[in-house]
Amino acid sequence: MKLTIVTGLTALAVLAFMVELLRRRQLQEKYAILWLAVSVLIVPLAFFPFLTDNLAKALGILSGVSLVLFLGIVFLLLVTVHLSWEVSRLEEETRTLAEDLALLRSELGRPRPKDWAQDSAVQEPADPSAEEVAPDGQR
Repeated sequence: MKLTIVTGLTALAVLAFMVELLRRRQLQEKYAILWLAVSVLIVPLAFFPFLTDNLAKALGILSGVSLVLFLGIVFLLLVTVHLSWEVSRLEEETRTLAEDLALLRSELGRPRPKDWAQDSAVQEPADPSAEEVAPDGQR
């Protein structure tokens, strides 16, 4: 009975957290819908665990816990694959945008901004004539 209550309250807390992230616009709608759907599915199963056991027996699985664990692993695997796909797509888009920006700059004849040159891995050599001289004339 305690596990049922803890699971149900946790699912409700996750649901409230997702709604809050969505309200603050810190989570895109396409991801929020996914997590809201998961929370909405978990809440009734948490408060009525016999539904999970009945579904497991109908599928030929001995325990509802085994079914939930299996489905959780499959779900997380699918989320991981989707996020990997998103990262790959965004990396390609970033590379294309950087190439387009470089071409535009070369057409306009503008060099890279100085603050970017400082962030790059290759640093320009320091100008020895630009060294500061102390008030007493020593370097």
